[in-house]
Amino acid sequence: MSNSAAPQGEVQLDLSDVDHRLGQLVGGGQLYDPCAPGDIRRWVMAMDYPNPIHWDEEFARKSKFGGIIAPQSIAVCLDFGHGAQPAVVGHIPGSHLIFGGEEWWFYGYRVRPGDKLFQERRFHDYKITDTKFAGPTMFSRGDTIHRNQHGTVVAKERSTGIRYLAAEADKRKMYEQKLPPKPKWTAEQIAEVDKVRHDWILSNRMGVSPIFGEVKVGDRLPRRVIGPHTIASFATEYRAFAFNMWGSYAWVAPEGVKDPWVNQDPGWVEGFGFDEEGAKIDPRKRDGLYLGPSRGHVDEEKAGEIGMARAYGYGATMGAWVTDYLAYWAGNDGFVRYVKSDFRGAAFEGDVTYFDAEVVETQAETAWGVPLVTVKVKLTNQDGAAVVVATGQVELPVG
Repeated sequence: MSNSAAPQGEVQLDLSDVDHRLGQLVGGGQLYDPCAPGDIRRWVMAMDYPNPIHWDEEFARKSKFGGIIAPQSIAVCLDFGHGAQPAVVGHIPGSHLIFGGEEWWFYGYRVRPGDKLFQERRFHDYKITDTKFAGPTMFSRGDTIHRNQHGTVVAKERSTGIRYLAAEADKRKMYEQKLPPKPKWTAEQIAEVDKVRHDWILSNRMGVSPIFGEVKVGDRLPRRVIGPHTIASFATEYRAFAFNMWGSYAWVAPEGVKDPWVNQDPGWVEGFGFDEEGAKIDPRKRDGLYLGPSRGHVDEEKAGEIGMARAYGYGATMGAWVTDYLAYWAGNDGFVRYVKSDFRGAAFEGDVTYFDAEVVETQAETAWGVPLVTVKVKLTNQDGAAVVVATGQVELPVG
């Protein structure tokens, strides 16, 4: 679906380079190296996901897996550009991007050290909506299929990118006007946050899976918390994505596609673009954090230029948080089959993010051929404002 007729007004998105790319396969970055144990450990550290089967070698060897395995959320870590590449297609002058949400389908394969993922990407569709944040705003969706080195389908992601005119968002300053001041946390409050975090870690550290027949509608999952978020934690998250290492990927294009979208400029505003030629000598010029579209995540001044008021976290990270949260509850014999996450707000610097979830349905027979438990998940900040609203379907053992 497309809707190239933007709402009437003085401000318009230039979609002249977008429409002819609808439904088309697109390119992007392909990692050179297979997944290493260090990649897994760095990823769960950045996601604050201390499940020992992903980082503790001795613990993992004694588990059913016989060694460290990757969390299901690793697929986005082993992709290029936070999985957003097929949702950011076409040059829109003066634009920027934030994430709007993700859907993930998982097909039963668990990534291990030595595996290498390959991506097939396609620009799915878009629509234009008038928003208080930035006026005419594009909600674009792109699909990525992840296969391993044997051709086995590991996962599919459908990402939603929110593309808007940075100058219009800066002019409206929605977050600057509505965002509360950066929280100041007392020692007692931090201790309370740490207790919730610690209790969640202990809630299923041994990986014991709930039995499908014993799970009931209305059951609540243990509460989780991450934060307070800081510039350091945002930088740690960004650096965990494998493509951010210098020289870690090559540009690839789909065969047989005329004018494929690979590494073209989406139209970033001044100060947020890359220096592709310069990066051949100095790789920091295509780093993304020091220079590039992710600068606003760790630089309050740059965040203000794109309408975000202060430093903030990553959409791909929030999606991974939800998958990890469900997987921890599911245990070693469970498996997350599907997650749909809608991003309702940002995890801003200074905030904490709470996770709460409830079982809303159980299905003994499903299209997956396995029993599934449907879980509603909500992530909120310390003021109760929604950050993510998600639905997950989790496979559990029958006994």
